[in-house]
Amino acid sequence: MSDVFVAPGVRTPFVKAGGAYATRSSIELSVPVLKKMGERARPDLLAWGQVIPDPTISNIAREVIFESGLDPTIPAYSTIMACSSSFIGSLQTAGMVGKGDVHLALVGGAESMSHFPIALQYKVAEKLVRLFATDPAAAAESFGQLTPEDFYLPVSGWANRVSGRTMGDHMEETAQQMGITREDQDQRALLSHQGAVRGQDSGFYSDLVVPFGGVDHDTFPRRDTSMEKLAKLSPVFDRSGKGSITAGNSSPLTDGAASVWIGDREGLSRLGVEPQARIVDWQVGAVDFRTEGMLMAPARAVPRLLARHKLKADDIALWEIHEAFAAQVLANIQGFMDPKYRTEKAGVTADLGTFPYDRVNPHGGSIALGHPFAATGARILSQASKELSPMPKGSRAVVSVCADGGQGTVALLERV
Repeated sequence: MSDVFVAPGVRTPFVKAGGAYATRSSIELSVPVLKKMGERARPDLLAWGQVIPDPTISNIAREVIFESGLDPTIPAYSTIMACSSSFIGSLQTAGMVGKGDVHLALVGGAESMSHFPIALQYKVAEKLVRLFATDPAAAAESFGQLTPEDFYLPVSGWANRVSGRTMGDHMEETAQQMGITREDQDQRALLSHQGAVRGQDSGFYSDLVVPFGGVDHDTFPRRDTSMEKLAKLSPVFDRSGKGSITAGNSSPLTDGAASVWIGDREGLSRLGVEPQARIVDWQVGAVDFRTEGMLMAPARAVPRLLARHKLKADDIALWEIHEAFAAQVLANIQGFMDPKYRTEKAGVTADLGTFPYDRVNPHGGSIALGHPFAATGARILSQASKELSPMPKGSRAVVSVCADGGQGTVALLERV
């Protein structure tokens, strides 16, 4: 199998849900990203994600091909794995590169968290469908008699169907079980904002972000935040006095789209760039979130990946970790660095050494940048490959994204 590489794509600015992109659909958010990517090269394949369903769309990847003006003979499929959607899409296409005439894949996703579907309860919908087939007038009359109980309303936010609880509810429980302190969470959040601001000021994001809809930069990074300001925020999931997860140390509801290139040397030659970030290996993990932490799958995947390559944590020059919550980042690191946890949960007995916290998300993560579900994987892979580019050859990066449903994706990249 030939080497497969990651090359940075572009994305829209990430903005607050209900803000500048409140009237934009996921397709509309995807168009400027795909137009910009299409100016560089024609991909052989498109994989695109959207987590929040739109009942009018069966394959958003195919829809955005037409809406963005890309060549309609490019095969396109949709992918979904909650917050890991465009990450798993990248791994899927990596397995296709070098086969079936695929040398360059365009991967990404979009999320309009300003919008959410409101659906009828199954029994109500079935009754209306039957009525429309036999008595349209009675069906129309039934519409006027619907009550709020007849609808499926997302009153609990983005709650997991099995547990009925949100990611924040699950993570609050994990944080308390693992002793993740409020101060450490706020410190992680502060570092994320400082890194994001540093990236904006240095121009790190200048070729990663495409202006759209009157916005030319991510709107979440806070220049004026501090430990004192973060400490004043109240917990939002557990208000019993034990809670520690706040709006300040969590990723915000976000609208945006992002992309990344996955290709071999032949594919990247179309972009006019030399390969820089090789995909060495990956690991997909899952946990039974009914008995353990919903967002702890990376704590199983990371040690398996490192042990397979006989690497320690300090051998990794860059750690790009999705920040669904600061507590989730800290809990996963604590988990896979703890010998007992690592052995019992991941089945890994290898010594991983000490963890280099100063190498985590140097230009900010999802807390400061935002988290449009299906776009985050592409954002973090693009960011990691750009971070690697000025590093010495042989430098390694680990990219990790947790996902609803107790899953997670992790990849090992290497500077070539």
